[in-house]
Amino acid sequence: MALYLDFAAASDVGRVRKKNDDSGYAGRYLAVVADGMGGHVGGDVASASTVLDLVHLDHPDVAHPATTLADEIQSANIILNELVDANPKLSGMGTTVTALLLTGDRFRFAHIGDSRAYRLKDGVWEQISRDHTFVEKLLEEGRITPEEAKVHPHRNVIMRVLGDSDASPELDLQEFPVEPGEVWMLCSDGINAVVPEEETERIVRQSGSVEDAANALVQRTLELGSPDNVTAVVVQVLDDAATPPSLPRTPAEAADDPSPDTGQLRVAADGDLAANQAILRHEMANRPHSLVGAALLATESGQIPIVTQRSGERRAAALLNHKSAQAEADALAPEAELLTDEPRRRRGWVLPGILVVCIGLLASVLYFGYTWTQTRYFAGLDNGKVAVFQGVSQDIGPLKLSHVDTTTQVPVDVLPKFWQDKLSAGIPAENRQEAMDTLRLIVLKAKEQCTVVAPGAGGSVSSEAPAFCTEEVPQ
Repeated sequence: MALYLDFAAASDVGRVRKKNDDSGYAGRYLAVVADGMGGHVGGDVASASTVLDLVHLDHPDVAHPATTLADEIQSANIILNELVDANPKLSGMGTTVTALLLTGDRFRFAHIGDSRAYRLKDGVWEQISRDHTFVEKLLEEGRITPEEAKVHPHRNVIMRVLGDSDASPELDLQEFPVEPGEVWMLCSDGINAVVPEEETERIVRQSGSVEDAANALVQRTLELGSPDNVTAVVVQVLDDAATPPSLPRTPAEAADDPSPDTGQLRVAADGDLAANQAILRHEMANRPHSLVGAALLATESGQIPIVTQRSGERRAAALLNHKSAQAEADALAPEAELLTDEPRRRRGWVLPGILVVCIGLLASVLYFGYTWTQTRYFAGLDNGKVAVFQGVSQDIGPLKLSHVDTTTQVPVDVLPKFWQDKLSAGIPAENRQEAMDTLRLIVLKAKEQCTVVAPGAGGSVSSEAPAFCTEEVPQ
């Protein structure tokens, strides 16, 4: 029996706030709520960054399931520190995190801050999370009563959050066995601050679907005049005999959004904002999910570009590393098989045999190494002009490992410095098509420098324009 989640997420800015500092994500195997510190600059940045750095866990085969969720949240905290280093105006930002990861028949739960997690299982409704607040500490120590806690002047003071105030924040970590039918609700404190818990329980119990429950919780909070942002994520455990309403895209839809190639990943990993946004959108477009709040804004509109850029760089780098590791494993596989063969030789022939084998291996490596280089391509410079080469950009002494395949009239000095540096080093490609895609991108970038004449004004491009302005874009 394979388990997965039916899911829904809803969020609203509330009745008072000007921007939404909450972020939420729900998918087949992951649910997250993050409430950015609304009183600080960058609360939306903190919550969006954290959620977007966790969404890649939403798949059934997570490595090291016992520790991955906690490790990824700690990594998200490091990224928040990096964002502050890059932009000191974000100093002091922070976010809560309440996350649930389904691995096999277990839930991995991680929590910090005052967002909450509730579970409805076997007819029992209970709060799973513990608020990391000053008032909760006073309650645990018996210094105030629950009634006093509801009106305490410092009830909103949070003791533990992710952010630049703590290099290694302490998380509450738990593990729970999972059964089909159980329901979990994660929410920011915008809900529990105004909706009585018994009413929250009633809404979850009586809703016909997880989507109805999430929407009803947010709507009820707004009806009660919520002064804070409000976010709810509701998930229900299903087995493979059930069909949830949230289905993945069809193959035809997925074909309209092809996976990013190596060239695109390299550009994204180097910090290109548009490429980073494309990486994030592609990754989430190919799995059923619901993304809400500041994280949705960051992904779709780019209005929080520092989040989109940093998360895109990280995912692009991870995908590149995966491709490189796979390519290296594929390249080493034949040699590994060769080395597992145990030659049986007479003792007197051992040394000469080893010598012959070594010479043969060396010759084979050189031959196949050179042959392999000729299956590769790269974009580089030919006498100061942009070109595509067959081979690799390195040479071995007098031995040339590349030759010009396609050249253009684009001089390197008309390109931005980023492209000049990349072309000087050579932009590698797995095949000719990938190299030509890169070449087309560069030619189009160069043509942005060309003067365009309006139709009817004597042509489309000035006759005195540089040669590359009238050059056909390579196909």
